[in-house]
Amino acid sequence: MAGHSPVLRALRSASGRPFRSLHAPPQPLRAPPLREPGISGYTARFIDVDVLGDPYRLRVLSDRQQYADPDGDAERLGISCAQWPLFGMLWPAGQALAEAVGGIDVTGKRVLELGCGIGLASLVLQRRGAEVLATDVHPLAETFLAYNAALNGLDAVHYRRLDWAHARPDLGRFDVIIAGDVLYERGQAETVAKVIAHYAADEAAVVVTDPGRGYAAKLGKALQAHGFVVSPPSAHDTATPGPIVTLRFERLRCAA
Repeated sequence: MAGHSPVLRALRSASGRPFRSLHAPPQPLRAPPLREPGISGYTARFIDVDVLGDPYRLRVLSDRQQYADPDGDAERLGISCAQWPLFGMLWPAGQALAEAVGGIDVTGKRVLELGCGIGLASLVLQRRGAEVLATDVHPLAETFLAYNAALNGLDAVHYRRLDWAHARPDLGRFDVIIAGDVLYERGQAETVAKVIAHYAADEAAVVVTDPGRGYAAKLGKALQAHGFVVSPPSAHDTATPGPIVTLRFERLRCAA
């Protein structure tokens, strides 16, 4: 247990850190499933990934068959047994997002990640010294994020549970908003656009990566209706091979 103490400390303190309200998939390591003391009902494994030359080790769920909701938290949040394990996988669009944020200017800016899952993009931003807030609705997202931050020698990433159906005024507004693989259902584009518009500052940049499910164009139209414009691609957008679409938008302050 002594070797895991930094990770366990991060897990214990994940909710206790103050937050300033001023506002092709990688292959897993060949290792047996991990079941940790105090965690039951699912197994996890470690994978190694490279993001723009920097190595990261991540704890992810063993496979898409995992499910554990002993207290009914996920069910009350509307997360089905089929949806439950999706947060705990590293999807191609998630890795693409981690690479895409490598080109974002984060100096003096607040960054919000929607649907962070295991949190790779937020970890990349944390390593860059950004003021990042990771959010998700899944009951275990915070635990995995804290574990993975400690696993990579990083301070715990600020985290808040965020249900897109219920706004949180305490979060404030953000200069940069990022999301990976969040357009997975019909009608999701309009929902994501509303959430982005709600939390975006008067001048804000948006980066969304999508595996090409067909809803990217709808997101673009929905964001344009909220006053965003398409911004040019970055050289980092092509780092991950495959049919990943990287969408970039910006909201510009209207001249007086």
